[in-house]
Amino acid sequence: MKNIAKKIFVIILILVFIAAFSASYSSLNIDNLAFVVALGIDTSDTKSIKVTFQFVNPPSSTEGASGDSKIILDTVDATSITNAINTMNAYLAKKLDLSHCKTIVFSEEIAKNGLSEYIYSLMNDVQIRPTSNIIISKCTANAYIGQSAPSLETLVSKYYDTFPNSSKYTGYMPNATIGDFFNALVCNYCQPYAILGGTLSDNNDVSDNDISNLDENSGDSEIKSGSSTISGTRNSENIGTAVFKHDKLVGELNAIETICLLSLTNKVNSFLISIQNPEDETSLIDIYLTPDGKTKIDAQIVNSSPYIKVDANFTARIHSMNENSKYLDSNILNSISDKCSNYLESAISQFLYKTSLTYKSDITGIGKHVLYNFKTDKDFENYNWESNYTNSTFEININTNMESGFLLTQT
Repeated sequence: MKNIAKKIFVIILILVFIAAFSASYSSLNIDNLAFVVALGIDTSDTKSIKVTFQFVNPPSSTEGASGDSKIILDTVDATSITNAINTMNAYLAKKLDLSHCKTIVFSEEIAKNGLSEYIYSLMNDVQIRPTSNIIISKCTANAYIGQSAPSLETLVSKYYDTFPNSSKYTGYMPNATIGDFFNALVCNYCQPYAILGGTLSDNNDVSDNDISNLDENSGDSEIKSGSSTISGTRNSENIGTAVFKHDKLVGELNAIETICLLSLTNKVNSFLISIQNPEDETSLIDIYLTPDGKTKIDAQIVNSSPYIKVDANFTARIHSMNENSKYLDSNILNSISDKCSNYLESAISQFLYKTSLTYKSDITGIGKHVLYNFKTDKDFENYNWESNYTNSTFEININTNMESGFLLTQT
């Protein structure tokens, strides 16, 4: 009798599970979902915003693995992102799935007017991952997404996954996520920043870190872009940093300034710069640098003003040479080391004064180090770091250890 009761209980339990999950399986079947891999927000002539959805339409369950995924781009004018999602659900007759959204793109025009409304709405969506990258596009978000066809990847979702990794070995762009942006928005000692994107037609110059454009003896000269140009099958690029004060876009950083940002925040593993050749000042040599430990930042309050001291060490290797080079000469190596140190000191100094005096935005998070000068958070709040950051004085000390690192050596 007990065995019969157990069997009846098991059968009832199985029937309950079938009834409970059959509808869920039907509604969440891959054939009934539209997977969004990128989201773009632009201004609209008819509504508040224009939202662009980039979909990857996977092969249906009947096609199996042999089917090809298709990329689809749809836009909708709406009063809010939530309204746009709801409208697109009706238009596609499928439920949008944002759990695979890798990239969120805002146009420059939208960013200048403030992003807090959109950031809070997106972070409140359980499907949006905090690791999704945030990009500010110099063109429209729709144009940027439309031009972002991967050149070395077969899947656009894979491209969105991998392109931020270049920040670690080039330093030309930050790996900025919507989670980091939100945290900086609610932070009282730092400001947000994002990846700066656009199409090649917007700005075809990619920084070579041309030393001839940098005055090593001045803290006020401008670091300009170099003369390299890109052409290829993909017409979008991600170089530089979009600088925010609160939720509004206030400026941008070029490649060398972005390297400075990532070096100060310990978010770059290696990068390349070009400096004057000590043997021939009309030519440049390429130097590959890796941070030797973390950058140290010491912040003190002197006469009510912040005094910021930065100490950083780098290991350098020469990457360009010719048959007449004498880079194994210790005097030449020492000269190159000094030039590298002076270059980085000047570049970092100019970057910090640009953020403090021009943009008035502490995207580096130096306020975290200033915080230790106060006994309580209330004392720090009363000090008003946001206003006093503009009064900061910076002392930069860079030490570069030059290693020739040649595969080709003199014999």
